[in-house]
Amino acid sequence: MKKMKVAAIQMNSCDSVSDNLILAAKLVTQAAQSGAIFVLLPEYFCFMGTTDESRVMLGETPGNGPIQSFLAELARANKIWLSAGTVPLRSQDPTKVYNTNLLFNDSGICVGRYDKIHLFGFNNGSERYAESDTLVAGNTVQTFNTVIGNVRASVCYDLRFPEMYRQSSGYDVITAPAAFTYTTGEAHWETLLRSRAIENQCYVIAAAQTGVHPNGKRTFGHSMIIDPWGVILDQKEEGNGFVIAEIDSFYTAKIRRNLPALNNRVFI
Repeated sequence: MKKMKVAAIQMNSCDSVSDNLILAAKLVTQAAQSGAIFVLLPEYFCFMGTTDESRVMLGETPGNGPIQSFLAELARANKIWLSAGTVPLRSQDPTKVYNTNLLFNDSGICVGRYDKIHLFGFNNGSERYAESDTLVAGNTVQTFNTVIGNVRASVCYDLRFPEMYRQSSGYDVITAPAAFTYTTGEAHWETLLRSRAIENQCYVIAAAQTGVHPNGKRTFGHSMIIDPWGVILDQKEEGNGFVIAEIDSFYTAKIRRNLPALNNRVFI
């Protein structure tokens, strides 16, 4: 497999779905025009409202809905593979949705679905988050076959659970759309991403939310692409935009050959 360009979009999403989709389309198109053939959107790219409950109202039926139609057309029009951050998909509980990463191929066909498994919870006295109030957790680890190789899908808080990435090894890339809080992001974001790249000897593509949102909460930004040695190839600290870099399967193979850590694992 030759070298290929990938990109991660960074957004300051708001409480207007239409405005968010316009911004996403602009940035994805720019990334594609810069040569990216695989593009990752951030978690909650389509909506960051004043309450988490308001996102539930946007829940779509799998395979049918305006957000999914937009994503399919965006991938098709730009002839790219689009890993679509997260989309709210309806669950059996009308008060909750799945936080779902959908994958569209360059024909605009949805070819993959991963429901976020680990739901974020945090309370330090002044900040409180409880995704389980409005989200249903997924229960299946997913690896997608794509134009850039096998991709292990994950979302945000999943990064804190390394065992998730040790199941069913044999992938080339980890995707991590996220909306890390500024507090946790400043402390742990880069460390977690580089750790997942180093221990699994693979590329990591991380697309982040950034800035202050309508609910008054601030996300950390710092979208980045990391190589299998843990080197940050490109990073955007704040603001709307994207990062872009080449991934090279021959380099991955070289790293794994020179330091065969994946083969040296001992399961105790």
